[in-house]
Formats: sequence, structure tokens, C-alpha cells
Amino acid sequence: MKIIPLSEGSFTIDKTKLFIPFDEQKNILKERPVGSLLVEVQPFVIITSKDILLLDTGLGFEKNGILQLHQNLTDNGINPPEVTKVLLTHLHKDHAGGISREDHANHSYQLNFPGAKYYLQEKELNFAFEKGLPSFMTKELEVLKQSSQVELLSENEGMIDNYIHYEVTGAHSPYHQVFRINEDDKIIFFGGDDAPQLQQMKHRYVAKYDHDGKKAMELRRKWWEQGQKEKWVFLFYHDVKNPIKRFN
Repeated sequence: MKIIPLSEGSFTIDKTKLFIPFDEQKNILKERPVGSLLVEVQPFVIITSKDILLLDTGLGFEKNGILQLHQNLTDNGINPPEVTKVLLTHLHKDHAGGISREDHANHSYQLNFPGAKYYLQEKELNFAFEKGLPSFMTKELEVLKQSSQVELLSENEGMIDNYIHYEVTGAHSPYHQVFRINEDDKIIFFGGDDAPQLQQMKHRYVAKYDHDGKKAMELRRKWWEQGQKEKWVFLFYHDVKNPIKRFN
């Protein structure tokens, strides 16, 4: 098993829902609008005995005409078409921006990982189209409704290929789901925005941006205690300094 963080960089975000690049060497957080949060945007790839798993898909930004997520994979020796499964916690734009990109020649959007099966909650997809902008980029998500590569999950809890457990929490957002991947007798836990940073796991903290902040706080406490006992590996999507925490 191999776990690789695919950082797209640090950003600040405020009530406008815009992700503004942040360079600690050049920028000062206090000069950003009041209430700005500093976050990393960091999908993960996990190479297991069965699959090359991609966990969430980042913002979908491009550099020099190349999708940054594709470049990050290539830099780590992985050809993007080799990804076999894309696991999506939810469809907010910072987690789902790299799902697809526009094919200008055909005036359509194409999935960015042609060899992969995409797994997401059906209710989450419906919710994204109900809410739309600024949190959901519906043009990029439209392809999820039509593609045979997409597996829409209708149950609140279940298994994928007998080793990936998914569970809807309704904490950060109404249909947010988390994943536990069982590989090499280890549990790799990916909580998306329910468990975005290491510090939030260690301290009781209710976030105003969560759909149910109290539930998210209690879930983090439960997962942290269970993870310590069972020696989980935690993956933190928005942690600037600590993408992975292992209990050995």
C-alpha cells in the first residue's frame, strides 16, 4: 500500500466561497478579509493491491493548460488513466472541481479519469443541482448524471469491493460521506470536510460552516478515539502541515 498526498497548494476562503492562493512567504493572513480561513486543498491517491484510488479531486485548476491534479499524479509516477476508482466525499467545488473538464471542440464536459469508476451519493448529486453556485459547479457536474462510469450510491452505508466502507454522516453537509479503506490489516480513514485537519480532531470545535457543527464535532471525537485504539491512518484534506497521521 502507498499513500500519496496530491497538494494543490494553500488557499484562503471567506464568505464569498472563492479560493485565493496563499503563499506563506509573501502573503499575510491578517490582510485577507475578516473571517478568512487558511486551508490546503489536497486530494490523495492510494495504491492498494486491487486499485489506484483517488480520494476527492481538488479545485480543478490548470497550469500551462494541464490539469494540476493530472500533473501531480504524473509527478508521482501515475498515469491519470491508470486511476481505477474515484471516491467522492461530497461535491463542493474544492473537492469536486477536478471531476471533469470542458472539451471545447465538442462543447461538452468529459470525465478526467477515463479508466475509473466514480462513487458518490445520489442524494448529494441531486442536492448539488438544487443549490448550485457558489458552492457547486453544476456545469462540471452534469456529466455525472449521464456517464456509465458513475456509481450513484443510494444507501447510507455500505461496502465497495468488500474493502472500502462508506457512510453518510450529514455533518459538514447533508449528504457528506466518509470512507474507511481496509488494506494490509490497516484502516485508512478519509473524512473529507467532516475531519479536515489534525487540530480539529484533538480539540472540541464547532465550525460555523458545517451543516451540523455539533454532530461533526462529536463524530471527530468518536473517530479519533477509535482510530487511536485501532491504529488507523488518518488523511486530512485541508491540513497545511499534517496531511497524514499514523497510529502505529
